[in-house]
Amino acid sequence: MPVRAHRGWPTDGRGAQDQLANVEHGDALVGERSYGGRMRGRPVPIVPLPGQESVWDYPRPPRLEPVAARLRVVLGGVTVADTVRGVRVLETSHPPNYYLPIDDVVPGALVPAAGPSVCEWKGIARYFDVTAGGRVAERAAWTYPTPVDAYAALAGMVAFYPAPMDACFVGDEQVRAQAGGFYGGWITDAVVGPFKGDPGTHGW
Repeated sequence: MPVRAHRGWPTDGRGAQDQLANVEHGDALVGERSYGGRMRGRPVPIVPLPGQESVWDYPRPPRLEPVAARLRVVLGGVTVADTVRGVRVLETSHPPNYYLPIDDVVPGALVPAAGPSVCEWKGIARYFDVTAGGRVAERAAWTYPTPVDAYAALAGMVAFYPAPMDACFVGDEQVRAQAGGFYGGWITDAVVGPFKGDPGTHGW
């Protein structure tokens, strides 16, 4: 989920544990200590092979890039989103988040959900339940209706968590979900980590 005000405390009044479980890109650091109170050093990056990218070469603040590949999202056996007009967000230690134009989502598949959150880079995020084929994935997609100027290209776009979906695709490759439950990165064979999200990585 996209959150960040600590790198993103949600604004819906839940407790600290629930707040931590609702962070898109993880704990911000104070020196080398995360707000989760854990001391974590930089891991040893995996050396990318030709044609691959290391997430440790991605910047912070994040960078936006257009995506030439076809992006698809499937839920309940229904393709709920299909586009060649996607954008990806690249940030240190995270596999890319992919954003698709809301116009390229099947009408009725996105149902507004309660509980906004705040990203220190992008602004206020709003969530959707995703529904298709008799299935409902709660708070499984998010958007920035009025992102800050540096991320204005995300207006009118939506990102999907891959784990609750039947499948998400970059080109013909089915992606794997970033670990941790509260991250929305799409892992493909084109990116190498280690990736933030596994136990003990909050301070990365």
